[in-house]
Amino acid sequence: FQGEVLKKVVEVGNLPLKLVGLNDTPDGTFPKGRPDPFRPENRPEFIKLVKSTKADLGVAWDADADRVFFCTGSGVFVEPYFMNALLIKAMLKKYPGSKIVYDPRYTWALIDSARENGGRAIISKVGHSYIKEVMRKEKAVFCGESSGHTYFKDFWYADSGMIPLLMVLEMVSKQGDLDQLLKPYLERYFISGEINYEIADYQPVFRKIEERYSDGQIDKLDGLSVEYPDWRFNLRASNTEPLVRLNIEAKSKEKLQEKVKELEGLIK
Repeated sequence: FQGEVLKKVVEVGNLPLKLVGLNDTPDGTFPKGRPDPFRPENRPEFIKLVKSTKADLGVAWDADADRVFFCTGSGVFVEPYFMNALLIKAMLKKYPGSKIVYDPRYTWALIDSARENGGRAIISKVGHSYIKEVMRKEKAVFCGESSGHTYFKDFWYADSGMIPLLMVLEMVSKQGDLDQLLKPYLERYFISGEINYEIADYQPVFRKIEERYSDGQIDKLDGLSVEYPDWRFNLRASNTEPLVRLNIEAKSKEKLQEKVKELEGLIK
């Protein structure tokens, strides 16, 4: 019901927004498949509408609206990782000197955004229960996951898909278009996206990879994280499926492509 509610809010509030809906009529049969904008196969229709209507911004929620995803006016679907770096900047402007929480899947943009804006980044294991525990302990104001979940101290440490929309609307209306706001992050950090492998017995794979990258900075808070000056990765076993999840980030596209190929060769 997100679309209908948002339309009514804009109408009653007399807000200077023009809304163009897409798949915004509730239908529990889900005729277009799983209602998850983070799935690559669900993005083309969304991006096409943003570009064809010359919209300033595209916004998409999952079925229960606890995750929100954005598309720039030029038609770029924005990975939550980069949106989180931007949201950290906004949160630290509102709460100077505060702490934010991040998880080990992708880290550099979030740590740098916190430091560059006068805050401090605290790491947590992946998962809402771990994140909320760390946020409460550290009195952190924000956490953004690469899955699209965002948590706010002012929202009882719960996740919200509406608060980021309000923040982004404010940023775009005051500071310029989303493409320009994201440019500093998109030019500095390059990510693989989460790559999943079906592996029933993952321990031998983890041991092999840890041995191969033993000269890097190793961390085992959540799975296996290894960091070098120009690239890093996190390898985790799923808690619910026989899957191993790999996330890689690098300081250049070339290094990212090289390391994706290298790690895939070791895992498969």
